[in-house]
Amino acid sequence: MTREPTRRRRLWSVFPASTRDATDAIVANFLLHWFPARVRAASIAWTPSLWLGTVSWVLFVLLLLTGLPLMVFYVPSTREAYQSIKDIEHVVSFGWWFRAAHRVAAHLMVIAVTLHVARVFLTGAYKNDAEREQHREWNWAIGIGLLAGTVLLSFTGYLLPWDQLAYWAVTVSMNIVGAVPVVGGVLRELVIGGRDVGQPALMRFYLLHIVALPIAVAALFGYHMWRIRKDGGLAHGRQRMPGGLPGPEGRTAAQFSSGTVDAIPSVIVRVAVVTLATWLAVTVLAMAIPSPLLGPANPLLTPNPAKAPWYFLWLQELVADTTVRIGPVSINGALVGGLLVPAVLLVLATLWPWLDRSPATAAGVWLAPERRTQVIVFAAVACAVVVLTVAGLLRGPSWHLYWPWQPWPDLPVRF
Repeated sequence: MTREPTRRRRLWSVFPASTRDATDAIVANFLLHWFPARVRAASIAWTPSLWLGTVSWVLFVLLLLTGLPLMVFYVPSTREAYQSIKDIEHVVSFGWWFRAAHRVAAHLMVIAVTLHVARVFLTGAYKNDAEREQHREWNWAIGIGLLAGTVLLSFTGYLLPWDQLAYWAVTVSMNIVGAVPVVGGVLRELVIGGRDVGQPALMRFYLLHIVALPIAVAALFGYHMWRIRKDGGLAHGRQRMPGGLPGPEGRTAAQFSSGTVDAIPSVIVRVAVVTLATWLAVTVLAMAIPSPLLGPANPLLTPNPAKAPWYFLWLQELVADTTVRIGPVSINGALVGGLLVPAVLLVLATLWPWLDRSPATAAGVWLAPERRTQVIVFAAVACAVVVLTVAGLLRGPSWHLYWPWQPWPDLPVRF
């Protein structure tokens, strides 16, 4: 008896010798039982999903792993928070990398989840197949919840450094909420625990960031994945079945008459590639992009301009653009741009699978002709958000537009 079969038997979860071994590996292995025994070959190609969901999950795990050491050294106090961040940056071994990787992963997760939602919409992957009973529309609603949770995770972490950038970004965001008629003031005080951003706000944001929101996102993600399994995997529509996918006993995907392959090693290999690529990208970006840390938060020193976090800049710009006065009539930008427009977009996005009347044959197809009008409207909204975000980035003192090469005028500091 040679050592090679023995070694392969010990690692049978990684090197299945047959279809039976591949199926047993899924059933018996605690980590691998997350995957189905067999998957559609078209679903695990690179182009249908771009693997953005896996990228988002890897970033979430990376945020948890880098957040644990940061949580050990961070002090959630308005008197000590800033100094604890300074210690992490300059005293704790590799603390600068943990903070930079945490920050980069947070921003990338917002981008990845947003792109994932866009991919699902553009492929109509929230639609059900005509041949079987499915409920993909509910998974789309869960995905919208995951997007909201991701943004809130990043936003609650924004305040924790307690420097000028963090303090005034959150202050501006809360002022937009507070300017909403009738309920704005109550909501603002509920979130920050008072009239001003201070110790109650810091503690609430900290607990939301390290306890409530991570648990909520993890629970929603677990249900999201279970729902995908219940609905028979990813919607793949009229996709070509990719060839060359490795299978047990040297077979390829093209040789499976059913169009499916064993999850091991086909899916596992791809998950490993995506995981390593994501971690490598975060590591490189963390070393190349230093985490900003301005002076300590000063409620008496207002920067000009004071901006919200980048993913809320389009809302801040929309509020500014919709705050107009025509004769005796004035339009409340906080009501229009800060409440009505985002609320309508959020409700429409959540309910869209029930409003979409395109045929089931368009499910899982990139830019299906049957959904041309929907795709055009979605692209228009996405372009509008991008344009508003860029405009917000270009805003300078007194909220005037400045090109990157234009110097800002020297203005007196507002106390």
